Amino acid sequence: MNTTHLQEHQKIKVAGHLEEKRGIFQMALSWKLPDGTRDRKSLSTGLSVKGNKKRAEGMLRDKCAELENVLMVELREKLAVAPGDMGNMLFADFMEHRWLPVIKTEIKLTTYGGYWLNVKSVIAPWFRERGILLKNLTADNINDFYVEKLQGIKATSVHKYHANMHKALKWALQKGWIEHSVMAKVKRPKAERFVGKFLKQSEAVELFEAVKGHRLELGVILGAFYGLRRGEVVGLKWSAINFEANTVTIEHTVTTTRFEGKSYIIEDDTTKSKSSFRTLPLVPQFRAKLLELKQAQETYRKLCGNSYDKAEGQYVYVNQLGKRIKPGYLTTAFPEFLEKNGFRRMRYHDLRHSCASLLLAAGISLKQIQEWLGHSDFAITANTYAHLEFNSKLQSANAMTWIEKTSLGKISGGGGGD
Repeated sequence: MNTTHLQEHQKIKVAGHLEEKRGIFQMALSWKLPDGTRDRKSLSTGLSVKGNKKRAEGMLRDKCAELENVLMVELREKLAVAPGDMGNMLFADFMEHRWLPVIKTEIKLTTYGGYWLNVKSVIAPWFRERGILLKNLTADNINDFYVEKLQGIKATSVHKYHANMHKALKWALQKGWIEHSVMAKVKRPKAERFVGKFLKQSEAVELFEAVKGHRLELGVILGAFYGLRRGEVVGLKWSAINFEANTVTIEHTVTTTRFEGKSYIIEDDTTKSKSSFRTLPLVPQFRAKLLELKQAQETYRKLCGNSYDKAEGQYVYVNQLGKRIKPGYLTTAFPEFLEKNGFRRMRYHDLRHSCASLLLAAGISLKQIQEWLGHSDFAITANTYAHLEFNSKLQSANAMTWIEKTSLGKISGGGGGD
C-alpha cells in the first residue's frame, strides 16, 4: 500500500470529549487504527472547570488534530518505510521531528516543556552540527557531548539530556529503527553533591518581620515554615484549608512552562508525586493569618463587584482584584526583596531547604522531614539534608569519652588519667 492510497482511504480519526475530575477538565481521547485496533488515553487540560469550558474545548480540538497527525505519521512509516531506512536520518532530526511529537501526547505539558527546551536548544543543535546519523550514533558521540556541556553547566542538567536521549533511543529500538541503544555504554556524569542556601533561625525571624505586610509575605510563610514548592504555594485553594480540623491539604498545583514560542500556566489537581499529596497541621499563628486574609478578600470581592476574578478568587494567594499571583513573581521578586532589605541573596526555592534545615536543628528526624516536604523517596531527603543533621553527630562526639583520658581532656578540665 502506498502513502497516497493511505492518505485517501485510511485516515485515522481521533474522537474526544471533556470529563471533569476533581474540578479540572480532562480530555478523553479515543481512536481506531486501520487494522481494527482501538486505543484511548486521558490527558489533563490543567484548566479548572469553572469559567474555562471554551478554552478547554479549544485545547481538546487541538489535541485531537495533533494526535491524528502523529498517528498518521507512524502509520505511514509502518506501511511505506522500511525500518532499516529510518536509521539514515540525522539523530538531531530524529530527536526533534520524530520523538518530540510522539512524547508530547504521552506526558504533562510541564514535563514536555522541559523536553522541548532540552532538545531544541541543546541536543539537536550539537548533533546536527556534526551530521551524525541515527544509525551511526555511538556512545563516544554522546560522551563527547557531555564533556563539552559540563564545561558550562552542572551535571544535574546533563542528567536531563541523558534521560531524554535514553528514552528516545529506547523508543527507536522498539520501532525497529536501530538494532541496539548505545546508552548502555554511555558514561553518565556523576552529580555533584547539592548544597543549598539555608536560613538560620535568627535570619528566618528577621525575614518574617521584614516581609510583614508585603505582597511576598504569604509566599515566605508557606515556603519557609511549611516548605511548600512554588507551584504548591500558588496553587493553594481555600477549599484545601479546613479551619475546623485545622489542616492544610496540598493537592493542587499551578506551574508554568514554555515551548514552541508560547508560555503556558498549568493548573493541575495532581501534585509532583503521590507523596507530594499531603495534609499538614494548620498552626494557630498561620490560622489567624489566613482568617485575616480571607476577611480582606471578602471585602475586596464586595468592593470590586464584577471586576473581581471569581474563578481565580478561589485561590488563597491573589491580589485585590482576585487575580492569582503568578509563579514567576515569587522567583523574581523574592531575591530582589532580600537584596533591597540587606539579607543574603538566595532563591525562593531555598526557603524550602531552609524549612528542612530548621526542622533538623529542632531535632526532627529525616523520615519526618520527608513526609513534611512530600518527597517521594527517603533517599532524596537523606542525600539533600543528611550533612545538616547535627544531633546525631553530637551524640557520636559525646560517645567518644576516651578523649577525656588524653592530654587534651586534661587541658579542657574534662577528666583525669588512669
